[in-house]
Amino acid sequence: MNDFNRKVEEASARVNKSVAGMAETVEKESAELLKFLNDELVPAIRNNSSKAMRVAADKLKDLADTIEKHTPKT
Repeated sequence: MNDFNRKVEEASARVNKSVAGMAETVEKESAELLKFLNDELVPAIRNNSSKAMRVAADKLKDLADTIEKHTPKT
């Protein structure tokens, strides 16, 4: 029975070591992902969103001009 306990403890130690290594990797990868999101993706989305809003504003201005041209004056 003593041999069995030793084997269980060794297996448990290996599992704990593997889990600790995976946790460290996940933490590192998560930090890198957050940095990418904050440094690259968010600014790109903001930039493209503002461009899209400017294009939409221009199109709305053109539409308003067209409506004014075709609206009879009273």
